[in-house]
Amino acid sequence: MPHSRRFRSSERSSRGSFHERYRSRKHKRRRSRSSSSERDRRHRREGSYHVRSRSYDDHSADRRAYDRRYCDSYRRNDYSRERGEPYYDPEYRHSYDYRRSRDRDGSYRSCKSSRRKHRRRRRRSRSFSRSSSRSRQSSRRAKSVEDDDEGHLIYRVGDWLQERYEILSTLGEGTFGRVVQCMDHRRGGARVALKIIKNVEKYKEAARLEINVLEKINEKDPENKNLCVRMFDWFDFHGHMCIAFELLGLSTFDFLKDNNYLPYPIHQVRHMAFQVCQAVKFLHDNKLTHTDLKPENILFVNSDYELTYNLEKKRDERSVKSTAIRVVDFGSATFDHEHHSTIVSTRHYRAPEVILELGWSQPCDVWSIGCIIFEYYVGFTLFQTHDNREHLAMMERILGPIPSRMIRKTRKQKYFYHGRLDWDENTSAGRYVRDNCKPLRRYLTSEAEDHHRLFDLIETMLEYEPSKRISLNEALKHPFFDVLELEPNTKMWDSSRDISR
Repeated sequence: MPHSRRFRSSERSSRGSFHERYRSRKHKRRRSRSSSSERDRRHRREGSYHVRSRSYDDHSADRRAYDRRYCDSYRRNDYSRERGEPYYDPEYRHSYDYRRSRDRDGSYRSCKSSRRKHRRRRRRSRSFSRSSSRSRQSSRRAKSVEDDDEGHLIYRVGDWLQERYEILSTLGEGTFGRVVQCMDHRRGGARVALKIIKNVEKYKEAARLEINVLEKINEKDPENKNLCVRMFDWFDFHGHMCIAFELLGLSTFDFLKDNNYLPYPIHQVRHMAFQVCQAVKFLHDNKLTHTDLKPENILFVNSDYELTYNLEKKRDERSVKSTAIRVVDFGSATFDHEHHSTIVSTRHYRAPEVILELGWSQPCDVWSIGCIIFEYYVGFTLFQTHDNREHLAMMERILGPIPSRMIRKTRKQKYFYHGRLDWDENTSAGRYVRDNCKPLRRYLTSEAEDHHRLFDLIETMLEYEPSKRISLNEALKHPFFDVLELEPNTKMWDSSRDISR
C-alpha cells in the first residue's frame, strides 16, 4: 500500500462528536501528538522530498544545493567489516508499518485520511500518455507501492515512475538499492539507468549528498566532457530517492570477471588508465576527492566485445571493442572544505595514510588508481587482504619498508614494535604474504620498454608518502602515455571555475 506519508493518530473521543469536530475550524489547525509522533515527524521530513524532480533537460535555474553532512554509514562492505559488523544489517526491519491501521471510532481524522488516500490514488492513476492503454495499465499496477523487508522498492517490469520512466529490466543490486533499465518517455524513449535507493534513511541521506556532487559536476561540465557519469534527473518516489543516469556498459571489473580474469592488453590498459586519470584530475582540480575508486566504479560506455578462441588454453577469450570509460558512484565523494571521515576507500584500494589514520586528501585517489592499473595489467588484485596488519605487511613485501616518519606519526602504534612493523613471517598469515606477494617489478609479464614504463608509473602512484606521490597532472605527462594522440574527446578541460561551494 502507499506509504509516502504517515497519518497521525486519531483524536480521542472525549473531544466531541465527529460532526462537532468536523465543523470546528479551530480543530482543523490542531495537530495531535501521539506517543509515536517522533517517528511520524521523521517520516514527514522525508516526505518533503516527495515527487520533487530536477531534470537537466530543462536546465532549471532554481538549483537547490543540499547541506553536505557526513554520512559514515554510506560506505562499502569493507568499511564496517573492520568494525566487526556487516555493512547492512540483515536483521534490520523497516521502521514504517505498511499495514496502516484503521481508526475504529469513525473519527474525523479517519475520514480525512480516507479522502487523502483517495486523492493520491486518483493522482497515481493518471498516465503519462492519456491515449496509451499500456501506460494506464502500468499506472494501475503502481497504485500499491510497497517495500520489502530490506527497504527495496517492490516493482515489476512495465511499471511506471513519475509518469515518465517505464521499467524494462533490473541491471544490478547493491547495498544502497537497485539499478533498473528504464525507457524515458520524455526523452523520446531513450534508455536510462535508474538508481532506486532503499527506503532507509542512511542510504537516502547519502543519495542526497551524491545528488549534490552530481549537480555540481553537471553545472561545471554541461557538455559532459569530463568522463564522469552523467546525471539526467532525480526525484523522490514514495521515500525512495531515484537518480537517472546515462545507460552504460559493464564495469571494468565485471568484464574482467566474465573473461575469466584475463588481463587487458597493454594498449587497452594505457587508454583506460589515461581516461581514469583525466576524470579524477577533473575532480581534484575542483577540490573534490572521489575516495572510492575501484574497477567496479569504472564502467565501459559500451562493453560489446569480439570473441576469439585460444587454442593453447582451449577457451574463448573476449576483447572489448571500445575502451571508452566513465567514472561512477559519487556517494562518498568529499569536497576539501567538508568533514573528512577517518576511513575511506574499499579495502584493496586503500592508501597507507588512511590505514594509519594520518589524514587524507586527493593523493589517496592516486594510490587507488595505481592499484586499479595494476589489476588491469595482471588480472588480479594487488593487495588481497581484509586485515590492516596483513595489508601493511603486503605493502612492505611489494613496495619496501614503510617510512619511519609515518610510523612515528601514526596513532596506530599497535601495528609496530620498536619502529618496525610488528609482523611474524613464521605464522600462517606470514607464510601467506610471503607466498602470494613479491616485489612490484617481478610482476612484469614482458621486458618490453612499454611494460617498464607502465610499472614506473605505478611505482610513482604507490609512493608511501602522500606528499611525494605523483599528482594526476604529472601522471598524464608520463612517458607511458606518450604514444596516445590527444583527441577532442580526451583533451584537458578548463578548471578555472570552482564547483566546491
